[in-house]
Amino acid sequence: MKNVTILLRENVKDLGQFGDVVRVAPGYARNYLIPQRLATEATPDNVKMIERRRVRYEATLVQHEAEISARIEALGKLQLVTREKADDTGTLYGSVSAQVIVKLLRDAGQVVEERDIRLDEPIKSVGNHEVPVHVHGEHYAGVQVLVEAES
Repeated sequence: MKNVTILLRENVKDLGQFGDVVRVAPGYARNYLIPQRLATEATPDNVKMIERRRVRYEATLVQHEAEISARIEALGKLQLVTREKADDTGTLYGSVSAQVIVKLLRDAGQVVEERDIRLDEPIKSVGNHEVPVHVHGEHYAGVQVLVEAES
C-alpha cells in the first residue's frame, strides 16, 4: 500500500515534532494517529492553522526555557547548611535524607518535592556534597549541601 501524508498536531516519539508533515502507513494514521488527535490530514488549511499554533507554541517554549534556566541558576547558587551528630571520623550517627534537603530548600525559599531530590543514598558523612535536584524534563540543578558536625 501507499503511504499517506499527515500533519502532526503533537510531538510523536520516533515520528516527528508538532507541525511536521510526515508520511506514514494508512493504517497507522487511520487507526492510531488521527483518532488519538495526534495528527490530522495535511490540507493547506490545516497546515496554516498548525503553523499559527506553532508560532504561539514556540513563543511559550522560549519563555518556559527561560524560567527553567532561572530556576536552575537560583538553585545552583544555594549553599544549604545542616548540623548533624557525628563521630570523630566525620561519620554521621544518622543521615541526611531527601526529606531533610527538602526542608532546607523550603527554609531557603525554594519549593521542591521530595521526589525531585536525586540522592542515590542518604548522605552519611560530614563535608560538602552536591545534590542533583530535578527541575523539569532533562534539566537538573546541583545544590550544595554542607553537613557540619554538631559539637
